[in-house]
Amino acid sequence: MMTEAILNGRLPPPVRRSDGVIEPFDKERIVKSLVKETQLVKVLYNLPPMSEEDARMIAEEVEEDIKNMKLRFLSGPLIRELVSVKLLEHGFDKYRNVYTRVGMPLYDVYSIDHSEGYEAKENANLQPNPETFHKKKADFLSKESYLLMMPPRIADAHLRGDIHIHDLEYWGTRPFCQDHDLRYFFYYGLMPDGTGTHTSVAGPAKHAEVAILHAAKVLGAAQTNFAGGQGFFNFTVFMAPYLMGLDDKKIHQLAQMFLYEMTQLYVARGGQPVFSSIQIEAGVPKVWQDAPVVSHGKIWKDLTYGSLEDQVHAFANALLDEYLKGDAMGKMFNFPKPEVVQRRRYWTESEFEDVMLKAAQLSAKYGSTYYDNVVPKYRGGEEGVSCFQCCAYAFAEDGASEDFKRKINFEDGAHFSMGGMQVTTLNLPRIAYRSGGDENRLYEILKETMDIARDALLLKHRIMVQQFEKGLIPFASQRPKGAPPAVDIKNLTHTIGFVGMNELVEHVTGYELHEDPSAQKLALKVLIEMDMIRKEYSEETGLKFSIARTPAESCAQRFAVADMIHYPKYAKEYVKGDLERALSLYGDTKDVPIYYTNGAHVNVSAKVPLYERLAIEQRFFPILKGGDIFHVWLGEANPDPEALLKLNKKLALESWIGYWSHTKDITVCRACGFVGGGLNESCPMCRSQDIRVYSRITGYYQDVASWNAAKKQELKDRYRIRLPA
Repeated sequence: MMTEAILNGRLPPPVRRSDGVIEPFDKERIVKSLVKETQLVKVLYNLPPMSEEDARMIAEEVEEDIKNMKLRFLSGPLIRELVSVKLLEHGFDKYRNVYTRVGMPLYDVYSIDHSEGYEAKENANLQPNPETFHKKKADFLSKESYLLMMPPRIADAHLRGDIHIHDLEYWGTRPFCQDHDLRYFFYYGLMPDGTGTHTSVAGPAKHAEVAILHAAKVLGAAQTNFAGGQGFFNFTVFMAPYLMGLDDKKIHQLAQMFLYEMTQLYVARGGQPVFSSIQIEAGVPKVWQDAPVVSHGKIWKDLTYGSLEDQVHAFANALLDEYLKGDAMGKMFNFPKPEVVQRRRYWTESEFEDVMLKAAQLSAKYGSTYYDNVVPKYRGGEEGVSCFQCCAYAFAEDGASEDFKRKINFEDGAHFSMGGMQVTTLNLPRIAYRSGGDENRLYEILKETMDIARDALLLKHRIMVQQFEKGLIPFASQRPKGAPPAVDIKNLTHTIGFVGMNELVEHVTGYELHEDPSAQKLALKVLIEMDMIRKEYSEETGLKFSIARTPAESCAQRFAVADMIHYPKYAKEYVKGDLERALSLYGDTKDVPIYYTNGAHVNVSAKVPLYERLAIEQRFFPILKGGDIFHVWLGEANPDPEALLKLNKKLALESWIGYWSHTKDITVCRACGFVGGGLNESCPMCRSQDIRVYSRITGYYQDVASWNAAKKQELKDRYRIRLPA
């Protein structure tokens, strides 16, 4: 009888709950859930929650619709969809945002699990494995959720492609990247979970091997609390106290141990190595010469870092020696990224020649060295503390800050906390398209777009401070023995990145950056305007804001594709890559081989001599204090280390370049073990097709097979140079 009543529309069908229970339909459940769940509109949109009267009206209409459908069974998700549609019909769009379900089609779940339908690859550090499949599905749900929770003005700007919110999947749970002060852990010990309740707690390291293991575990544990890269500034300096009395063989063994730990800790989100970096100093910087050593759980009153320069120098050499050896297959150690610091004394005092030469030899063999140049005055020189992190974001604290000296001396646990809260990137070509080529209008739209990016960053700041104070970012907020928190959450930098300066100036002036001085002049004017707006944000809020070139592993492609949809007339003229193939794929896949030029870089395919490109790009570095990188694309399979050494010296002492790398394409044969330069289609030694090709995708090396289509196209397009002898 009940079935007949259901089919005749007199009764609604029973409900299959997600927990497996079948129960009768009850519209009061809809009323209660609407009143309860729409409380979120007060938090997100500053609106009152739905009244019980409105909720009952919605529930009654949904009940009537269900009866008319004459279904045999209902499910919770179906009821929620019907309620969401009814909310939209009655103009309750924001209430619908907080009431709707998030998730993905079953077809997409199946495709991800079987690696058949991979969404546009945003992170080449991931490979298909069970952890990655789980992460992809969780990412999809998280991204959809956070966009619904944001003010529509911000969410719509991201979805349209005006801006790009990086690591959107982690928006509500974790900050971006961090360079840690090793002294903190060498004084207080190691508490990987941040609370000591779920993992064992170790006291301060007393032996060199333990110090090395603690350092590796710090980066691994921190990766669970941050979305981006993790690193150590002054790594060789702060490790030096543990190397006293050790012979060269033992120091090399410790260096090798650390590199293997960091490339075999296959535990980061989604099953990947920890995205990590270490700053390699050849000696002790001036700012640390008289600072007391912090290690073995104490502050040494009678020992300064300046007295440990021999140990610092030996460890720098040992690390570079082990990087040069590679792993058991002869492959490079792509993590932690070796950030070799450039100081004037390292080039003028002969005792440091060995470190500078080995850095060049590592570039020649694997291309894996990064050069952190503090010689230019805008980097702070010898008076400050600075580092590069992740894919070339820069952070610094200068000697002018009130507690700088306290941090140098580790007074009451005061230490440096340099990192990024969040990166939000601007689509500069679109700003140019919208301006219609009018420069004044361009600056107006630039400010409007930057304001949206600022609001996104301020919202992120508020959420992260709340999470931090609740203890929900526990590694960062840990306070062992009453210490200050490991990370100063309010001191993190809010970064506004940009993509496509080359295409912006091309649209307005008719020239790409390398084609005419007028294009370079406009680029400088735009960057100066952006920096002035940034300063306003910092003054208004008291927070750190920076402007940076964005690595744009995925968003350079995403912006190009978005503009092909919204501004096809212009985009077809200015996007880079294989436009013909992109047009043939349009509608079938997002993973198309088109892109915009990263940051304020010259078009990668432009056949411009190295020093001409250097003259153009170095002018942007003093403005882009939030981070930039100069890429040297090497065309030789076996570049000359001496030629690289000469180039490095010139870049360090005679340019404004603050950070650079030499990119060498590498082929690895899995059949015979050959490792050599070049983008080969088969092994040059045994002719096997079982090869892997590696290159630098943005600010790190990875297997080209895991790159997205746009980055693979950029790899083909790169104009590679031969070094002068």
